[in-house]
Amino acid sequence: MREEWGHRPVMVDEVIRFLGGRGTVVDMTLGAGGHAEALLESGVDRVIGIDRDPEALERASARLSRFGPRFVGIRARFSQMPVEGGADGFLYDLGVSSMQLERPERGFSYRQPGPLDMRMDPEGESAADLVNSLSEPELARILFEYGEERRSRRVAAAIVRARARRRIETTDQLARVVAGAVGGRRGGPHPARRTFQALRIAVNRELEELAASLPRAVGLLAPGGRVVVIAYHSLEDRIVKRCFSSDDRLTALTRKPLRPGAEEVARNPRARSARLRAAERVGETA
Repeated sequence: MREEWGHRPVMVDEVIRFLGGRGTVVDMTLGAGGHAEALLESGVDRVIGIDRDPEALERASARLSRFGPRFVGIRARFSQMPVEGGADGFLYDLGVSSMQLERPERGFSYRQPGPLDMRMDPEGESAADLVNSLSEPELARILFEYGEERRSRRVAAAIVRARARRRIETTDQLARVVAGAVGGRRGGPHPARRTFQALRIAVNRELEELAASLPRAVGLLAPGGRVVVIAYHSLEDRIVKRCFSSDDRLTALTRKPLRPGAEEVARNPRARSARLRAAERVGETA
């Protein structure tokens, strides 16, 4: 498995343990194609790779072209999922990809100056649109619910004051406003981390897309098929846990979420917050 664009797929060994060697696996978050490549190398018959980001889809498709018809790339959102018939596995690697974070022009990172965009596809409202148009109470709600920012009202008030002076257009502008509102401690996490997470989730409707997609994925699984989800924060993981525990078509394969080992975290810091859950379809398909 080759690494490209600084991307190292998370918890690959665990993904292969649950999905390797199967028939058709749908990679719902194709990204740079690292998981899809590992699955194909493991002996999976075919991978259908889905991503809403046209740039990611183009690059991953080029990377995986050596597998010929065993790989099919499709541009779509989770909730659109243009997959018909049965599948033997689904994989979700949630959140923003390294490829997106490391491109300042995509506007996902509070550490690099760039346009305040955060869209995973080029359609719809950007983070700048939300920051400059939402009311103060709505901004505070988004920061609290999606970023779990305890000082959400203070941050929202600071944003409203700043945008009254000048439209907030860039990542570094917003990061400075948030840092000024909440401060931070030396060596601690960046004070804008939660705000950026919240806006990214809101812009891309990530939680709504996940909640709509999971039940449909379960419905498309063949008996014995498996769904594997790698989440990076409690909001995502809560949706996955609720689906796996409440859907009587599934039996959990992980009693608690699996976490990456110390060696993987040292090698790939992005894996630090990862938590993997897996479940298997039982009974007959609908």
